[in-house]
Amino acid sequence: MMKWSPSESRIEASNMRAFERFAAEHRGAPAGASPAEFHRWSIDQSDDFWRAVWAFCGVIGDGPGEPARIGDDIRTCQWFPEARLNFAENLLRREDDSVAIISIDEQELRREVRFDELRRQVASLAAWLREHGVVPGDRVAAVVSNTPEAVVGMLATTSLGAIWSSCSPDFGVEGIADRFGQIEPKILICVDAYAYGGRVFTPIERVGEIRAALPSVEQLIVVRGLAEPAATARPGDAHRFEELTSSRSDAPLEFARLPFEHPIAILYSSGTTGKPKCIVHGAGGTLLQHLKEHRLHADIRPGDHVFYFTTCGWMMWNWLVSALASEATLVLYDGSPFHPGPERLFELIDGESLAIFGVSAKWIDAVAKEGLRPGDASDFASLRTILSTGSPLSPEGFDYVYDSVKADVQLASIAGGTDIVSCFVLGHPALPVHRGEIQAPGLGMAVEVFDDDGRPLAEGEGELVCTRPFPSRPVLFWGDEDGRRYHAAYFDRFEGVWCHGDWIRRGEHGGFVISGRADAVLNPGGVRIGTAEIYRQVERLDWVVESIAIGQAWEGDVRVVLFVRLREGENLDEEGRAAIRKVVREHASPRHVPARIAQVSDIPRTRSGKITELAVADVVHGRPVKNVGALANPEALEHFRDREELVD
Repeated sequence: MMKWSPSESRIEASNMRAFERFAAEHRGAPAGASPAEFHRWSIDQSDDFWRAVWAFCGVIGDGPGEPARIGDDIRTCQWFPEARLNFAENLLRREDDSVAIISIDEQELRREVRFDELRRQVASLAAWLREHGVVPGDRVAAVVSNTPEAVVGMLATTSLGAIWSSCSPDFGVEGIADRFGQIEPKILICVDAYAYGGRVFTPIERVGEIRAALPSVEQLIVVRGLAEPAATARPGDAHRFEELTSSRSDAPLEFARLPFEHPIAILYSSGTTGKPKCIVHGAGGTLLQHLKEHRLHADIRPGDHVFYFTTCGWMMWNWLVSALASEATLVLYDGSPFHPGPERLFELIDGESLAIFGVSAKWIDAVAKEGLRPGDASDFASLRTILSTGSPLSPEGFDYVYDSVKADVQLASIAGGTDIVSCFVLGHPALPVHRGEIQAPGLGMAVEVFDDDGRPLAEGEGELVCTRPFPSRPVLFWGDEDGRRYHAAYFDRFEGVWCHGDWIRRGEHGGFVISGRADAVLNPGGVRIGTAEIYRQVERLDWVVESIAIGQAWEGDVRVVLFVRLREGENLDEEGRAAIRKVVREHASPRHVPARIAQVSDIPRTRSGKITELAVADVVHGRPVKNVGALANPEALEHFRDREELVD
């Protein structure tokens, strides 16, 4: 069922159509091609395509140079080897007094930062960082809220050629240490307080523990997170962020132009099999991909107000901030999306004249269940596009948006991930939206569906793969000197082909339908959670011997179910369940807390001694278990079958 189709005037006015004409004139793209034909050109002639993106989007830097790339192997291909650029320079291309950032928090504090002021703040902080020895390749880590300070911190860091890495302040000390401890940051930025769900939290109270876990930190910067300073005293040697961004306001804004693949950011995997992998992203690939996705696929234009509900620990924060390179205005919101009521985010559309409104699929499901019909009270005149990601958007989610929010809007479900800090499949402004389908593959992305034997599938579900080089492939994993972990993460499944780990099929209308992750990563509410992060916390309790967690399909979503094996003579009661939830909430995050906790007497494991989440998930869902012969104790699977705790 088709839910929406763009008008011909909208298609003709889109950046995508302008780019198609540009590429035909300057790079030999087929004139008048259909979206499918143009996509085929973008992957068959990828050098010409990415050069066209560089020129059309006006990338600032020295280049692109010759050749466009060295090599055809997706694992080792080097893009634009002669180019030099700076990520922050491209995001700070505007120098006028137009609004760069609108920031709103749960306590109704609204702030505006204009481009000229943003540049002054970045210059001042960058000068301080430089004075304190920060050089290209150094790491700046931040435990921060989604506010302008985070944007300033990232831009100042990357202007120097240093590497930014952030997480949200609701992470526990161990979760922070597991991430930042691996990358050994020189500078730590920490917010003192934030509001969520009507409550005030003060992560500054944990900063001593965090610093103890990060001995590489030489300087601490504290951000004032709320209008009123946190009551908790700041460490005596801490620098105030607001002073550092104003004390050197006359400092020149300088940009270190570095090679195309020079690192700018470290993001983290979910930690399924141990500590999270530290995924290093390069400046040029990130910039080109985001410019392509923003300007072409999302049709973002200068002056557009662009919003995505995110935290600084999710790749969508990096994706959102890059919209500055398209000369858009960022709209940031920090706090609960349901406080003081479920209509809170909808209020931002008219209140801030949003053109692009981004949320998670789970949020759409939640407001639908609340029975909200915001479209009855407003036509949301400014709104052109709604973006959804984090988990597959259900067909009912599409119905809700078009029936209860706005009928004339592009609803673009998008999917990619932290691994590429961008998308494999996403929206297209010239294509119709069909119920339950993601519209199109990304330009320049050779997306295929493979069966278990590595053969392309025209029908049926299989692995989402990418078969040809693309510039936003991660530069490396931090600390992975020989590259083995990197290769295992993406290329072990199919030699020379990127295997992303999503279970996908082609839609009947030419789009794609993703049904979930193909591995054991948990995905409740669209938030990726690694089981190892849960195990490390649960097994702090001396009466827990071991545990295993799965995602159970439940009411159109996924909920985390935890099974625990206890010491002999112990029995799980409500007090024990409360203790487990408490330790997970405090030391991992509220998102990691299991919805159901049950006791078992044994846990299945492979012959090499590894517990096997996939086998347990299959039993719980009534599916046949693959390769039972690989299990050392297959009889343990019976402990997970027909559990009464899992049916309510």
